[in-house]
Amino acid sequence: MSYEEWSANEEIQYLRDYLRIPTVHPDPDYAPAVEFIKRQAEELQLPVSIFHPFDGKNPIVIITWEGDQPELPSIFLNSHMDVVPVFPENWSRAPFSADMDVCGNIYARGAQDMKCVGAWYMAAIRALKCNGLRFKRTIHICFVPDEEMGGRRGMRPFIDTEDFRKLNVGCGLDEGMASTGEAIPVYYGERTVWRMTFKASGQAGHGSLLLGNTAGEKIQYIINKMMALRQSQVDRLRSDKNLRIGDVTTVNLTRLGGGVQSNVIPPMLTAGFDTRLAIDVDLEKQEDQFQKWCAEAGGGIEIEFDQKHPFVKPSSICCSNNPFWATFKKATTDLGLTIEPQIFNGGTDSRYLRRVGIPAYGFSPLHHHPVLLHDHNEFINANVYLKGIEIYKRIISDLANVDG
Repeated sequence: MSYEEWSANEEIQYLRDYLRIPTVHPDPDYAPAVEFIKRQAEELQLPVSIFHPFDGKNPIVIITWEGDQPELPSIFLNSHMDVVPVFPENWSRAPFSADMDVCGNIYARGAQDMKCVGAWYMAAIRALKCNGLRFKRTIHICFVPDEEMGGRRGMRPFIDTEDFRKLNVGCGLDEGMASTGEAIPVYYGERTVWRMTFKASGQAGHGSLLLGNTAGEKIQYIINKMMALRQSQVDRLRSDKNLRIGDVTTVNLTRLGGGVQSNVIPPMLTAGFDTRLAIDVDLEKQEDQFQKWCAEAGGGIEIEFDQKHPFVKPSSICCSNNPFWATFKKATTDLGLTIEPQIFNGGTDSRYLRRVGIPAYGFSPLHHHPVLLHDHNEFINANVYLKGIEIYKRIISDLANVDG
């Protein structure tokens, strides 16, 4: 296709309109996005519902296409409206311009993460409705806030409401990630996020002395242990080429704090870590290990958790006991796509669906495409986007016709 053809394409115009809405942290304004989605629902001639499980500033917007057998568990197409912050000085184009170059690359924050996916859902539904198709199962297209901040104001409280339970969700799709190669990753689970701070108390005094039991000695011991754990996982990745980052535990030192002045031994020092525990880690044993290290360091160390998520069982990728996965896999095979089931290295709202027993799969058909998640000059290619509409048409229609 030519630049003129891309520019005139209705679905690309809708995508660019959505990308121009700056629902950007740290203070996203969702009202323009809600109005955009409501206009889309009106054009689709489908009802739209708005929920506020946290507060009035954080809406959840759901477009519903009722199936012929609405008693069957529904298909839940989830995406988030919010995007991460931008640093315009590092972009070659305005981050919310949705500017398109002669190669068809559309530049905007959210082009990959993940307004493209929400736009894909609506484009696929539009095409299916235009073809006069009907399906057994109800389809919900969901747009949530606050995913980039962990879903605290969005999916996390919504999942426990009666409003969500009434949706009768049987299977969910959510965001995946681009891939530079042929294979498209499909994420069926996530690691357990623990973000923690070790707060070491010790003997304070003058910097000219060699006191024992200091906070510095204790925090050094903890840091050494945590970094040794990190290195063990680096070694696992290097020694087994079949492993991916989502298959191992990641440990990163993210914060150091404490001190009074340069000639005073402080009474407390802190070290913060972002830890993502692999799905095969026994969480109780891991926490016991952390506490043991605190005791070995000399005691007087408190572990304060900023986030301490529970283990969430991954969704099944066994065709014999999960008709949704079997249907998804057959659809992608028939489309000539190569998929690779993986554990996601980050975190998405899919974990909340899985927590209540709903199978959920992260999928973004962006293969042979640069990976620009949270990067400067984030873009999606127009041809890739248009191909993605065809992919979602097949996947959504097949999932919505899974037998009860």
